[in-house]
Amino acid sequence: MGDMSNSDFYAKNQRNEENHAAAFGCSVMELRSLMELRGPEAVVKLQEDYAGVEGLCKRLKTSPTEGFPGAQTDLDKRKEIFGKNLIPPKTPKTFLQLVWEALQDVTLIILEIAALISLGLSFYHPPGESNGESCGAAGGGVEDEGEADAGWIEGAAILLSVVCVVLVTAFNDWSKEKQFRGLQSRIEQEQKFQVVRGSQVIQLPVSDIVVGDIAQIKYGDLLPADGVLIQGNDLQIDESSLTGESDHVKKCVDKDPMLLSGTHVMEGSGRMVVTAVGVNSQTGIIFTLLGAGTEEEEKKEKKVKKQDGAAAMEMQPLKSAEGGESDEKEKKKRSGSKKEKSVLQGKLTKLAVQIGKAGLLMSAITVIILVLYFCIDNFVMQKNPWMPECTPIYIQYFVKFFIIGVTVLVVAVPEGLPLAVTISLAYSVKKMMKDNNLVRHLDACETMGNATAICSDKTGTLTTNRMTAVQCYIGDVHYKEIPEPGALPPKSLELLVNSISINSAYTTKILPPDKEGGLPKQVGNKTECGLLGLVMDLKRDYQPIRNQIPEEKLYKVYTFNSVRKSMSTVIKLSDGSFRMYSKGASEIVLKKCSHILNEVGESRVFRPRDKDEMVKKVIEPMACEGLRTICVAYRNFSGDPEPSWDDESSILNDLTAICVVGIEDPVRPEVPDAIKRCQRAGITVRMVTGDNINTARAIAIKCGIIHPGEDFLCIDGKEFNRRIRNEKGEVEQERIDKVWPKLRVLARSSPTDKHTLVKGIIDSTTTDQRQVVAVTGDGTNDGPALKKADVGFAMGIAGTDVAKEASDIILTDDNFSSIVKAVMWGRNVYDSISKFLQFQLTVNVVAVIVAFTGACITQDSPLKAVQMLWVNLIMDTFASLALATEPPTEALLKRKPYGRNKPLISSTMTKNILGHGVYQLVIIFTLLFVGERIFDIDSGRNAPLHSPPSEHYTIIFNTFVMMQLFNEINARKIHGERNVFDGIFRNPIFCTIVFGTFAVQIVIVQFGGKPFSCQPLNIEKWMWCVFLGLGELVWGQVIASVPNSKLRFLRRAGQLTQKDESPEEDPNEDNEEIDHAERELRRGQILWFRGLNRIQTQIRVVNAFRSSLYEGLEKPDSRSSIHNFMTHPEFRIEDSTPNIPLIDDTDDDSARRMKYSSQPSSPNKNNNAIDSGINLTIDTSKSAASSGPASPLHSLETSL
Repeated sequence: MGDMSNSDFYAKNQRNEENHAAAFGCSVMELRSLMELRGPEAVVKLQEDYAGVEGLCKRLKTSPTEGFPGAQTDLDKRKEIFGKNLIPPKTPKTFLQLVWEALQDVTLIILEIAALISLGLSFYHPPGESNGESCGAAGGGVEDEGEADAGWIEGAAILLSVVCVVLVTAFNDWSKEKQFRGLQSRIEQEQKFQVVRGSQVIQLPVSDIVVGDIAQIKYGDLLPADGVLIQGNDLQIDESSLTGESDHVKKCVDKDPMLLSGTHVMEGSGRMVVTAVGVNSQTGIIFTLLGAGTEEEEKKEKKVKKQDGAAAMEMQPLKSAEGGESDEKEKKKRSGSKKEKSVLQGKLTKLAVQIGKAGLLMSAITVIILVLYFCIDNFVMQKNPWMPECTPIYIQYFVKFFIIGVTVLVVAVPEGLPLAVTISLAYSVKKMMKDNNLVRHLDACETMGNATAICSDKTGTLTTNRMTAVQCYIGDVHYKEIPEPGALPPKSLELLVNSISINSAYTTKILPPDKEGGLPKQVGNKTECGLLGLVMDLKRDYQPIRNQIPEEKLYKVYTFNSVRKSMSTVIKLSDGSFRMYSKGASEIVLKKCSHILNEVGESRVFRPRDKDEMVKKVIEPMACEGLRTICVAYRNFSGDPEPSWDDESSILNDLTAICVVGIEDPVRPEVPDAIKRCQRAGITVRMVTGDNINTARAIAIKCGIIHPGEDFLCIDGKEFNRRIRNEKGEVEQERIDKVWPKLRVLARSSPTDKHTLVKGIIDSTTTDQRQVVAVTGDGTNDGPALKKADVGFAMGIAGTDVAKEASDIILTDDNFSSIVKAVMWGRNVYDSISKFLQFQLTVNVVAVIVAFTGACITQDSPLKAVQMLWVNLIMDTFASLALATEPPTEALLKRKPYGRNKPLISSTMTKNILGHGVYQLVIIFTLLFVGERIFDIDSGRNAPLHSPPSEHYTIIFNTFVMMQLFNEINARKIHGERNVFDGIFRNPIFCTIVFGTFAVQIVIVQFGGKPFSCQPLNIEKWMWCVFLGLGELVWGQVIASVPNSKLRFLRRAGQLTQKDESPEEDPNEDNEEIDHAERELRRGQILWFRGLNRIQTQIRVVNAFRSSLYEGLEKPDSRSSIHNFMTHPEFRIEDSTPNIPLIDDTDDDSARRMKYSSQPSSPNKNNNAIDSGINLTIDTSKSAASSGPASPLHSLETSL
């Protein structure tokens, strides 16, 4: 286990430390003890022992601004002394362990025992020569044929086929595991981090970070290692994953510079020097401590956990909400795991259990009937006494009956079901990688097929996320395209260029294009790139300005976040006064402006009247063309007395506007088509964006989300909250139910609005099917919504680590059309399983009935145990491979989603199963009872115990297999299509399996001999068998002609009844989502509970990490890089919403916005110009704005 290697690691370190104390000025242990301190004491210790951060950097031989040169020898040395940045992963299960697990299957064990008894008995010869006569009919034919010595063959053959089945299962599990390891490493390599080495900023995989690296951290990062802050702007960290405290911790160099791995940057940016990686970081230490504990736990659990059959083994829900797979015992502790079983698995488990029970019953009845018949026939009808010397022969008969019973059971239990699901999902996941979907949780792929709603971000998903400034308003002139620099007032130009260059993340750059003639490369925040592009269009360069004022010299930075919706940077001017540059969403920044620069670059007063004018004349026209409007402004402060920078509301006020820029983010060319395909497939696409309502509407029309003339809603966050909250400010489900069905665009939405909307749609009961919602997100603040959704898509390129961790699928190209591919694959999984079911159930029904009736009428199953096992192998393992790997077709997107309550076996499938079953039974019984007359051969019925195989029964077996083969082709279509060969050659696996099975069947019949109870057949009989098999295809066409309406019965086969579905409202959701009003009152309790809850979760996550539960499968959640430890910050709603006081007495809009935008605006809202401007211009029919919610006009208000 991991901890073994860890302890060696420490021992080795102890030895290394003496040698290397000279190499670097501090040892691993010294750094570890430093990182265990927090707050002021850490600052003191840094100062005393290391002379501050600079001193620490000197000792680690690195420069705080340029990093270390990064020579390979230096890197190796650092890795040797301070360790690598990974936690040793859990060793995968070996092939033998998987074989052992496959052997745990109950039915296989029963078979093995029966085979061993049969083997043992076949070697036992009863004493005395006269046994043939004296044991009556029972002994008849035992010795006659001189075949007694071949009696062991059947037992051995059964054992051999069991070995086959086990090996195939184990191999499947093994390859599955291998795929997941691959996927795992893919996910880990995707995780990159920015570090400075040799004064170059480079992106490194997290595992390559070493002690002494200077890492650049920014909003949304998940820290990959422990470190000490060198320089930070407004940095706030969510350390709840380590401490359980939900409040964000402010970090700054002089108060609390310690940054810990596994924590999330919730705001701000900065640079840190890495001081501990891998097992030496705080998270790694916790792991090591827990190592020993989990080993003992595991041993205990092993005793507890004996598998009950393959079904149980493979059908555990693939993930639990906490991101750690909880163990059986753990499951009982926590009442119900958070995420429901995936829909399909719920239905399948239920079905498998039903079929298993039926099979058990049939096999028991078979055995009882056989035994009774034998006893009555021998001891009652013929009045034979029970002779001691005949006992072994009788026992041999009983064992034979028992084997027949078990065979019936083996055929009845569909152990291929779980296998089919797994193969189908694993295959889809592998293929989805090519379609730019990186699936982190297996069942997300299948849930996606049922999706009924997609809530998509706008920026980067529907649009290209290449921002370019196309219009601007400077010095009272609205330029429809970017002007020549000469046309602008020099003062304004100077301010504008400085403001944009300094007031943006220094990590944002525009680099020359990779290819000749390509577009310049945009690195960092795209909106900022658009503004920097504007600077370059104005023939200026931002780099010299940044070099003049490097990041260290920035006096104070207010970083962008979803509450402020603006970013400001303060610099100290040479005369000791301060200047603050601001930029942000135009309506928000303009509200705070009291002056504006005129045509000569002088500042003039900017009155509310002018603001209205500006909104109408400039901002709205820009927004209606789908542009994002950004306002750039500044403000001067005197240096004496220094302003109190923490009083944001007074600082971010009284600004002077420099210009308004219209930035265009063009719609991706493939999006309108993808959205059309979604709508055709019965999926509603909604756009949830932080952008202005007019911009959002313009883009939604371009994308085809809304069409002029339809009845739908486009509202902004404020209006949304007004409609869904009651007087107390609590969200009410029935209010949401009035809004969401028509809602298509939600603009200026906060993360809470997004979460509220998703939760509202999922919890809604207005539709007959529960809605299945997919959500896309890229920002840290999207975490709660991504977690709440049925399927969360995170952006692979633009997404923050936090968003990726909360998601189920990562879109590696950030493109909406990849989501459509995911829907296609999801539906394909569902259909593949249905195809397999249709095939499997037909075989099951037929084989069970044949074995049962055959045994009852002729005391012997027409299909022998070994033959049954072969049939079982084709129809379970091979068929699941063949049918589960059908590639998806466009036709899948032409139907509506199935929904949660649709039975697994549709009426068409029921019709097919019954129809083909009838055909096969008729053929087989005809062959069984009159076959010998048709083919003019010896009858195989009532043969004595060890008689040689008969041609008669071989023909039955062969015909049976041929019919299955051709029925497999029929099973490729489940919606009653006529052409079953359609696209058959696109699936090479299917063709290989069908032809392979056919070839093996020939070998078995011609050369199988005694073990397979087969007699070689001549070509004529072979032709008859194949001909009867081909009849299946013809019969399939006949069945397709019968209309479904004639078959009203058997509708509800594998249906999930309401009570099986886990209740929508979980008892444990109480302490997770509490209404605003109660939140204030229960804050104390909540913190208490949450503390406990967190600790439990952490223990659970770590346990899960140790023993990844899902058999034979490394969970995508049990991560092996330290970076991924505890990366499920329990996204509690409370963490993402500051508390809202019960009574809102703030009248000032900016203060209210700081409180949170999710709150309904107070009734006496001061109609700041912008507010009223926007409310009035939501619609062309102005009168609508005045109409109250009750008036009929109200619904018009937001339609186009």
